[in-house]
Amino acid sequence: MKDHRNFKTLAGTAAILCASLQPAVAGNVTYDDWGSWGQVVAEGSLGLIDPNLQKGRLWLEGQSRWDGDWQHWYQGVARVALGYSLSDRFTVWMGYTFLPTQNIGKPYVGQQDMWPALRYVLPTEFGTFTYRFMWETNFIAAGSIRERPRQMLRFMHPIEAEPRLSLIVWDEFFVRATTTSAGGQAGFDQNRIFGGFGWTFNPNFRTELGYMNQYIENANHTAATMHNLIMGSLFISF
Repeated sequence: MKDHRNFKTLAGTAAILCASLQPAVAGNVTYDDWGSWGQVVAEGSLGLIDPNLQKGRLWLEGQSRWDGDWQHWYQGVARVALGYSLSDRFTVWMGYTFLPTQNIGKPYVGQQDMWPALRYVLPTEFGTFTYRFMWETNFIAAGSIRERPRQMLRFMHPIEAEPRLSLIVWDEFFVRATTTSAGGQAGFDQNRIFGGFGWTFNPNFRTELGYMNQYIENANHTAATMHNLIMGSLFISF
């Protein structure tokens, strides 16, 4: 029971801290209930298929997302991309995402995205910075195609006493570049802030667990919703 109270205290503290860093909207902000996201991401070289494809990359990802205090599954993510490593630090991608979504009280949406992306990794003496930029073309509904750039800055700091354990923080910012009937007015779309820990089992497997605060503005930028999420990830390298 004590451990449960300590967890809720830590989660609540993280939620307050992340919420204070989120942007403000000139309207009402609804503080939603708790939920969670789970994801598995596999990435590796196409050199496994043919040595001549050593610089080619494959990215496979699956997610499940719950809300309503973990009582309602509302979204899945299936993502696949091919990439090319221009250097050990810089990779470019072209990918596709399918997002089946069933929000409470709203009709089902089967959004599909096409996107180019780039990623740059910068190792330093005190940790590793990763920058990722994606430009999504969101096919939301018939006749409603939204352009939405997004960019993430991520930092991973190994704990000196236990190098397999790392502190991880990241922020990802989304913008609606176009106004569409289903995708809303152009401008700010959403922001995600994550803080947690990672554990590296070996060079091929790593897990991460932490708190994510997701802030989403509505279609006309008059109100916003803030989600409190526990996020768990498994990363596989091959």
